[in-house]
Amino acid sequence: MEPKILQATSEDAGTRLDSFLSAHLEGVSRSAAARLLADGQVLCNGNILSKSERIIGSETIYVTLPEAVETTVTAQDIALDVVYEDDDVIVVNKPTGLVVHPAPGHPDGTLVNALLHHCGDSLSGVGGEKRPGIVHRIDRDTSGLIIAAKNDAAHLALSAQLADHTLSRTYECLVVGNLREDTGTIDAPIGRHHTDRKKMTVTPHNSRHAVTHWEVIARYRGVTHVRCRLETGRTHQIRVHMAHIGHPILGDTVYGAKKPVPGLTGQCLHAVALRFIHPRTGETVALHCPLPEEFQAYLKKLANQL
Repeated sequence: MEPKILQATSEDAGTRLDSFLSAHLEGVSRSAAARLLADGQVLCNGNILSKSERIIGSETIYVTLPEAVETTVTAQDIALDVVYEDDDVIVVNKPTGLVVHPAPGHPDGTLVNALLHHCGDSLSGVGGEKRPGIVHRIDRDTSGLIIAAKNDAAHLALSAQLADHTLSRTYECLVVGNLREDTGTIDAPIGRHHTDRKKMTVTPHNSRHAVTHWEVIARYRGVTHVRCRLETGRTHQIRVHMAHIGHPILGDTVYGAKKPVPGLTGQCLHAVALRFIHPRTGETVALHCPLPEEFQAYLKKLANQL
């Protein structure tokens, strides 16, 4: 593949190279840029560059992006609750318990396996692998709307919207305790936990900027129904942020109480709304899906206790 040529200017001077690449290569995240650098795919004057290097302001940089390879993931006939679909994108209401990507411990039975079966040859190869282009992720025990791209152009456009916050994601959750205010914003960086590598935490070390806006929908005895809007999309962001302010998600046994909540099989966190600009038509698409039955049933139980 012919390398992409990027010309740095004086405005870029002092910028870390991985940040420069993610800002100038559409659809390439900072972590993806770091992988390109580690693989020796970024050159200047014939020299391989590292991610910690900073832009001088006059360099010509050559970046070789990987070709899409055939996925090793198998297609599986798993039922999907499709909320929206056309030739470019598909939006699914993911149930609690469904893993998004195959991983150690979950080699199949995932959303990607289901999308491969459902989409057939309509696959995005962004990221170096030919597969349905998952634009953002949802935790296994979180339910709700998730969008995937059917082609590379759609994937790149939606990834750009995710980066500039024009792709809007809204969640509803039940949190432990009573929030004092009716609205608020949590602006706290999130990184990997220093002792438990499976968990995330609010930390200034090796972290990324994270912002969650929240508002109270209803108050119950010992529980608050909250709507959250993501400004950024870090791993476990809402769960970590709400736990950080002392109000973990009800049923979250990782960041909250270790014992499951009677009547709940998981955590009460649901991606209820999604809004994006269609990559082909330029029209705004606004989607909504109802709360899961178990979530609704628990709300009724709380209301009866008032």
